[in-house]
Amino acid sequence: MVNGCLLRRETRLRRGYLYRKSQEDRVRTIEEKKQKLKSALDDNRLIPTEVRREAVQLQKLLEYDDDGAEGVSSHMDDEYKWAGVEDPKVMVTTSRDPSSRLKMFVKEVKLIFPGAQRMNRGGHEIKALVQACKANNVTDLVIVHETRGQPDGLVVCHLPFGPTAYFTLYNVVMRHDVPDIGTMSEAYPNLIFHNFSSRLGQRVSNILKYLFPVPKEDSRRVITFANQEDFISFRHHTYKKTDHRNVELSEVGPRFEIKLYMIKLGTLENEATADVEWRHHSYTHTAKKRKFLSME
Repeated sequence: MVNGCLLRRETRLRRGYLYRKSQEDRVRTIEEKKQKLKSALDDNRLIPTEVRREAVQLQKLLEYDDDGAEGVSSHMDDEYKWAGVEDPKVMVTTSRDPSSRLKMFVKEVKLIFPGAQRMNRGGHEIKALVQACKANNVTDLVIVHETRGQPDGLVVCHLPFGPTAYFTLYNVVMRHDVPDIGTMSEAYPNLIFHNFSSRLGQRVSNILKYLFPVPKEDSRRVITFANQEDFISFRHHTYKKTDHRNVELSEVGPRFEIKLYMIKLGTLENEATADVEWRHHSYTHTAKKRKFLSME
């Protein structure tokens, strides 16, 4: 009986979330027309033809806007509505039948996220994993995949409604591979995001950013996500002040590169039916210098 009530509640919440998402495009279109009209009026230009028919109604809507608004609220606001208010609760696991090297890497990934927990995958199916995470108020499920013992895939699934981001892993250097590297700090890290200037870049930086809690002011731990040509370099450092002007950086690992290839607007158990928000297609290579995560 209790499980049935929980299932109905989750279905109701999911339906409400999907409805708000379906309204988003309509609201954004109105917002864009309002901005076109406002720009034309401010610059004393002719009103664009696509908004002339609705100009009077749009002008009335503009009267209710103020400078404090930051654009249209979106389903992304629902996805991360508790971000910064409550600390994230991250669960890290592997694909089935992991190699010893993947097990070592997942232990290191678990230490990257403060307060994260690691789950042995065993024979659990994705649906059971996600349901267990939801029942325990986990905010993000991170799954690491491998090919022939080499970690090569990273999936970040935000709960309870999504999104789910799929990354390819490159150039993994584990802490185990570096001798005498020392212990890893468990302090809440300061985050640096470099060159995520496009709309998709902002989306990806939010997905990664909200895996971490808000850092304390005295934290000496720094995690960097640096985007270069859509390859995101992950670096992990601690620092100490050597004098009043200089600091000394120490890399504590691991290090790797990730590249986004898909974002879905759902969770992993609904993977087959979830809407695709963005996908890297082979034909997008036709413009070889095109960048997706930055405006450069």
